[in-house]
Amino acid sequence: MAELPEVDVAIAGGGPVGCALALALSGSSVSVARVAGEADFADRPIVLSYGSRLILERLGIWDSVRSNPIETIHVSQRGFGRTVMRCADHGLPALGYVTAYSELVAQLAGLTPAGAESLRDWKPADDEVLLQLSRGEKKTGMRARMLVLADGGQNRRTSYARDYRQQAIVAEVTAEHPRSGVAWERFTAEGPLALLPFRDRYALVWSVRPASAAELLGLSDPDFLARLREIFGGRLGNFASVGPRSTFPLSLRYGRIDPAPRVLAIGNAAQTLHPVAGQGLNLGLRDAWELAQMLLDVAKEEIGAPRFLARYARSRSFDRYAGIGFTDFLVRIFSNSLAPLALARGAGLATLDALPPARSFLARRMIFGARALP
Repeated sequence: MAELPEVDVAIAGGGPVGCALALALSGSSVSVARVAGEADFADRPIVLSYGSRLILERLGIWDSVRSNPIETIHVSQRGFGRTVMRCADHGLPALGYVTAYSELVAQLAGLTPAGAESLRDWKPADDEVLLQLSRGEKKTGMRARMLVLADGGQNRRTSYARDYRQQAIVAEVTAEHPRSGVAWERFTAEGPLALLPFRDRYALVWSVRPASAAELLGLSDPDFLARLREIFGGRLGNFASVGPRSTFPLSLRYGRIDPAPRVLAIGNAAQTLHPVAGQGLNLGLRDAWELAQMLLDVAKEEIGAPRFLARYARSRSFDRYAGIGFTDFLVRIFSNSLAPLALARGAGLATLDALPPARSFLARRMIFGARALP
C-alpha cells in the first residue's frame, strides 16, 4: 500500500477564507495542502471592510481586486431616525469596498492551487488527522498535523442555530440619481434593506419574510422597482432597472471553533451570520490571518496540538462572539414594527448621529473587528 502524502496543515474549502489562509502560509516552512473539490461561485457582490483591505494588501493581491469604495454609510429607518458614517471622519480612504465574490475567489485561488479531491471525512489521532478524500469514484487519503475547515459549513458541527424567518432578495438595480461612494442601510418592519455601490449600479440585499419574498419575486420589474422605492424612499429618485432576482434563507449558525481533536473551523465553517452590516466574510478573513500568524510562530510539533487549538479559540473568542452578537442584535431589534421599539430605535440612531465618539467606536469595530486594531 502506497504511503499517504503528509502535510502540516490541510485546508478544506475553495472560498476566500481558506485561500487567504493558504496564501498567508505560502513560502513558509509550514507545508500546506488545500482540498477544494469542484466549486461554482456566483458573481454576487460582497462587502470588504477597510480592515480586510489591509489583510489583502499584506497578502499581495489587493491591487488586482476590482472594487467600488464605500466612503459614506447612510443608516436609517422609515420615519424617525438616521445616522451617517464617513471615511473622512476616521482618516481613512474608505470605510469598505464592494467587489464581486467570484473575482475575489479567482484572485486568491489563482495563487493557491488546490487538489481536485473533496473531503469526505476525517479521523483524528494523537499526533495527526487522517483525511478521507474522493475524486469521483476514486478514494484516497492524506495525513496532516491539523485540518482547517474553511468549506462554508459543509462539514460543520453546528451547536447553535437561529432561523430568522427571513429571505434575502438579491439583485442589481440602477437609480435615477445615484450617489457615488455611498452605501445605504435601511431598516424596515420585515428586515434590513441594503443598497451597495457595485460597478455602475447598486447591489440590493433586501431581507423580508418568506411570504413577502415570494410575492416580490413574482412581481413584474416595474412593480418590483415601485415597491422598492416605496420602502426605500426617494433619496435616489426612481429606480430605473433591475436585473435577475434570487433569494436565500437567513439564519445564524455557529459551532465550536475546534469541532474535534486536531481540527479547527474558520469563516462560515465556524459561524454563518446574517448579511446585515456585512460582517461575515470580514470576520472570516480575520480568522484566517490570525491563524496564519500563530502557525508561523510555533514549532511544527505544536501545530494541531490541544494547547494550540485552545490558544487559537481563546484568541478569536472576543472578536467572534462580538460579531455574532452585533449582527444578531441588529436583526432582532430592527426587524419589527412595534411602535415603542420603532421610537426607541429612531432615538438611538439620532443619538448616535449626535455623538461622534460613539459613532467612531461603532465604525472602527465594523472596520477592524471587536479588537478595533488595524
